[in-house]
Amino acid sequence: MSRIAQSTIQEVERKLDALAVVEDYVRLEKKGGRYWGRCPFHAGGQEKTPSFTVDPDRKMYYCFGCHEGGGIIKFIMEMDKLSFPEAVETLARRFGVEIIRENGGLPEADPERNSRIEALVQLYRGVSVSYHYLLMEKSETARAYLSSRGISTEMIERFNLGYAPEDRLWLFDFLTKKGFSPPLLAASGLFSERYPRSSFFSGRLMFPISDRQGRVVAFGGRIIGGEGPKYLNSRETEIYHKGQTLFAVDLALPEIRRTKTAYLAEGYMDVIALHQAGIVNALAPLGTAFTDDQAKLLHRWADRVNLVFDSDEAGQIAAAKAILTCRRNGLACAVVVPGAGDSAETAEGESSKDPADILKYQGPGALQKQMQCLILDFEYLISRSKRLYDTSKSEGKAKAAAFLFPYLEALDSEVSRDDCFGAVAGALGVDRAAILNDYNRRFTGKTPPRPEGAKERTEPLRMNEELGLLTLVMVNFNLYPAFRKAIGIDELEDTAAKELFIAMEECYIREESGADAILSRISSIPLRNYVVGKGISGEFSGNPEQLMRDGIKKLSQKKLGRRLTQIAAELHGLEHNPAVPGQEDRLDELLAQKKYIDTELRRLKEDKV
Repeated sequence: MSRIAQSTIQEVERKLDALAVVEDYVRLEKKGGRYWGRCPFHAGGQEKTPSFTVDPDRKMYYCFGCHEGGGIIKFIMEMDKLSFPEAVETLARRFGVEIIRENGGLPEADPERNSRIEALVQLYRGVSVSYHYLLMEKSETARAYLSSRGISTEMIERFNLGYAPEDRLWLFDFLTKKGFSPPLLAASGLFSERYPRSSFFSGRLMFPISDRQGRVVAFGGRIIGGEGPKYLNSRETEIYHKGQTLFAVDLALPEIRRTKTAYLAEGYMDVIALHQAGIVNALAPLGTAFTDDQAKLLHRWADRVNLVFDSDEAGQIAAAKAILTCRRNGLACAVVVPGAGDSAETAEGESSKDPADILKYQGPGALQKQMQCLILDFEYLISRSKRLYDTSKSEGKAKAAAFLFPYLEALDSEVSRDDCFGAVAGALGVDRAAILNDYNRRFTGKTPPRPEGAKERTEPLRMNEELGLLTLVMVNFNLYPAFRKAIGIDELEDTAAKELFIAMEECYIREESGADAILSRISSIPLRNYVVGKGISGEFSGNPEQLMRDGIKKLSQKKLGRRLTQIAAELHGLEHNPAVPGQEDRLDELLAQKKYIDTELRRLKEDKV
């Protein structure tokens, strides 16, 4: 491969704007004659006192803490892990410099890898253009779907949305005719690993995923007809690492830098809806939970993240996890509550849960108004703890406090943590010293003196039939498709079982498998330890299918039994209150329900289900 001409390198160095380049990675403030920021090298951008400085005239950077320094091309090489030629090409594209190559010049490191990466970038650029053409010219169904969701043509163009045809062989044939080699296509992540000619995406609305420089590096695809997972996301490749980038980061970055604030939504459609409503500093993770790497990336430009997650149980669990991720990485955080203020309703009269629905049913103005309904992260977690646990009882208060402790631990300010101890005590109606003692026991190992002869209390994860059944399914994840058809999350009472159910559902929807994928979505350390221990023990390896069927039957029996008890209590009340209006109709209804439940219980007992 020919080398980049020295004249091109000199022109890049002449034209580049050092501040603009560095501010893509580090927030800078002018003090004196220099620009200062937190060093992205030796402290991951988390140091208290900025020691990293940029000289825009000399186009150089230096850190007085770790003594890392050099020119801007080196900075790009270090930050994006690029070779010298890759860094030059990146800057040349950004500042409009024509790349001239020659036989002599500077040596390149790993030219084969450089050539492969450049080919992948060109490949994804071409596929993105082709998918967009197919959407705009060929797929009336996909355009109709976007129209039904209220997405404007401007947004379709802004996000370069596309359509992958149902013919799975089309893309391979198309790209080979364009000169792309089968080995490159196999490494692109665009095709099935088992069937190299078969496209990974088919019959789907396509969302190009770009890096910070605006280069398409992956795709997300939403099904718009037929069966299959609702969303599919590209596999990781040499140019795409999903835990280290964010959807729409290239489009959102200018406004994030200006406002020092980012709106983090759950999915592609939500981000597009927010941009259409004028909230152009919106972005989203890529089919996974919000990661520490993504938070560190955002913290280069933002001070605050506003979370825009669904109001259902899965969305609330995701919001709680994202709050901790933000706080661990120095980001202030708030939660948008779309249901607050004027309620957005669907055509069926149900309350909207996400920005895409609000845009669809109420329009951009209503969505913009809804995004102003913010609650601080700590207040949100206190409110959630009270919904999860019965804080009228001492056991519920202890559990609610324990739920809040990870947040307190994530805070980087002792003053803020001290204030929060008082707020937790006030919210739960307990003594501040008791909260502090419990916290110290859990996170610092400091145990307050106990009366002589007193036994130390421990609160291990409580085993029950629900948790046992969910653990069985988790250890034998191939059983999950059948399990989710028989049991819904609303039928579970145990909090740990619910969290495990949601973790498996997320993996199932995203076609991820393996213990690591599920465990990464479980925030409770005791729960993670419990399911890992059960998995290693081999307890569920005998006849897992039969064990699952037995467990489902027991849960069904318990549910019907609880309902039968409720019916008996209501019948007893009606017998002793004959003057209740509509008593006869209600009595008939309850007796009919009782008869049905008795029949179902007999069937379950006889194992005829």
